[in-house]
Amino acid sequence: MREDYLPICQEDLKKRGWDSVDFVYVIGDAYVDHPSFGHAIISRLLEAHGFRVGMISQPDWRKKESISVFGRPRLGFLVTGGNMDSMVNHYSVSKKRRQTDAYTPGGVIGKRPDYATVVYGNLIRQTYSDIPILIGGIEASLRRLGHYDYWSDRIKHSVLLDSQADILMYGMGEHAVIEIAEALDSGIKVSDLTFINGTVYKAKSLENVYDAQILPSFSEIVSDREAYAKSFYTQYCNTDPFSGKRLAEPYRENLYLVQNPPAKPLTMQEMDDIYALPYQRNFHPVYEKDGGVPAISEVKFSLVSNRGCFGGCSFCALTFHQGRILQTRSHDSIIEEAKQLIQEKDFKGYLHDVGGPTANFRHPSCEKQLSKGVCARKQCLFPEPCKNLTVDHQDYLVLLRKLRSLPGVKKVFVRSGVRFDYVMADKDRTFLKELCQYHVSGQLKVAPEHIADPVLQMMGKPNNVVYQRFVKAYQTINEQLGMKQYLVPYLMSSHPGSTLKEAVELAEYLRDLGYMPEQVQDFYPTPSTISTVMYYTGFDPRTMKKVYVPINPHEKAMQRALIQYRNPANYDLVLEALKKAGRMDLVGFEKKCLIRPKEDAVKIQKARAKKKENELKKAKKKCGTIRNVHKKKSGIIS
Repeated sequence: MREDYLPICQEDLKKRGWDSVDFVYVIGDAYVDHPSFGHAIISRLLEAHGFRVGMISQPDWRKKESISVFGRPRLGFLVTGGNMDSMVNHYSVSKKRRQTDAYTPGGVIGKRPDYATVVYGNLIRQTYSDIPILIGGIEASLRRLGHYDYWSDRIKHSVLLDSQADILMYGMGEHAVIEIAEALDSGIKVSDLTFINGTVYKAKSLENVYDAQILPSFSEIVSDREAYAKSFYTQYCNTDPFSGKRLAEPYRENLYLVQNPPAKPLTMQEMDDIYALPYQRNFHPVYEKDGGVPAISEVKFSLVSNRGCFGGCSFCALTFHQGRILQTRSHDSIIEEAKQLIQEKDFKGYLHDVGGPTANFRHPSCEKQLSKGVCARKQCLFPEPCKNLTVDHQDYLVLLRKLRSLPGVKKVFVRSGVRFDYVMADKDRTFLKELCQYHVSGQLKVAPEHIADPVLQMMGKPNNVVYQRFVKAYQTINEQLGMKQYLVPYLMSSHPGSTLKEAVELAEYLRDLGYMPEQVQDFYPTPSTISTVMYYTGFDPRTMKKVYVPINPHEKAMQRALIQYRNPANYDLVLEALKKAGRMDLVGFEKKCLIRPKEDAVKIQKARAKKKENELKKAKKKCGTIRNVHKKKSGIIS
């Protein structure tokens, strides 16, 4: 392993004997040299191909000199907003400013600008007017064409235009960045790099773009929400690297954005090579004085085994970024990384996770995908598992067995998402048994998201009966093992398709379960998801049928309150929701009721307050008695 991080200043260049760099990499996160951070993978991959890379982390976007640390790079600037979209990073679903940023030293908020990719791109362009600027990462990937932006509540340009960059790399970017770097190194102009898969570029005309599918123009999708829904679904159906077509989005007479087909998925050997690069596996030491970078704690002792997801949830952007084709690392690669983790001085014997977007996916959903791609208009698991679906947990089981048998490993957890409908599609219950026996510690978190089938339909999730079968199977196996373990369901309120009727159904389900979640996730309209398009347009882009969308903040508050109906602070909202839903039968004293009548509720709250007050008085009196006993024993009082 190399003994140092990549350069962050001129002094680091001198230590390496460099007088300049080929690329300057401007990142919105703190510099963490760990393969869970996109900038670490891309920078180490470029280094492995012989390119010199300098890292500028969280530059002060108000000062031009902040991106001039290394001077003018030989080939160009790379720009990423960070591991998260900068607006999701900065704001909650209610558009309130967050208090912390896990990707910044000390968790401090405000070290990157809103719309970071755009701001950094413009800062570079103002300083180096003719330098190639290449943007990538999750923010660029999901905003690569005209898109709905929740925070400004409007359709925005592609970030390629607003950032004044030359090329946008979408997806994970390994193939594209090396092709671009080698092309620039060979002397090809950046304006001529129109042939690289996994990229978007600007064109003055479509004269030489003979095979593109023309999308509605930007002016059309701004003025017509139905046109935007149709445009998005065309993009969604062309996210496959084998069947995806070239797309063109007109902006004006002499300006078009051309999206080349997605890059091919990484082979297992390519994945292994990427995770074998010489990462330092930690944040840069310069951040020690600030208390480090909080985000590393979640991934430091976790192992990535796969990329991609064929789950196809409507509210998830994975289809647009990593794609639906599974890419996996070999057992040897993962075991070797685990052995490195075991040698870390602060390793306590626990591997926190072995997974990816979906932990229990370890191979493509069917045999044809690696030659023909995924079905454009069909899902592998929704509304029911496809008849061609390969359901097999054996490879994952063998991997987990190998990991838990390593000397020094006490426990191997599976904490990234387990797709329960895929588990239930497997007639062999060995995986579920071993998951419960070895890889859960008291609680297993799963994501049914809702229990009302009309909402689940909009979410792209299986009907509630599938989750109920999973709950029963999980409970049965734990009983057989003599283990008392629970399921913790992730639930979402206010998703498109959810009326107060469905929100009440969810509350009734939680009542019967005897569970009230401490936190509830309101649906968050993030860029480039089917659910976000529903939220903005009112259409399901898959069918172009109208969808009910709870947009009013007060209604959203009522739906959220119903999930936490036991919280006294939510009483008025719950009562109002039940009145509007015509479900006053749930207000009363019977076992099925969610809340008591108003007057009785007030009495109960007062009684609870009085009880707490009395308990506090008793506790204080008891403490005083104990103190006096001690004083007597010490001879302080007679």
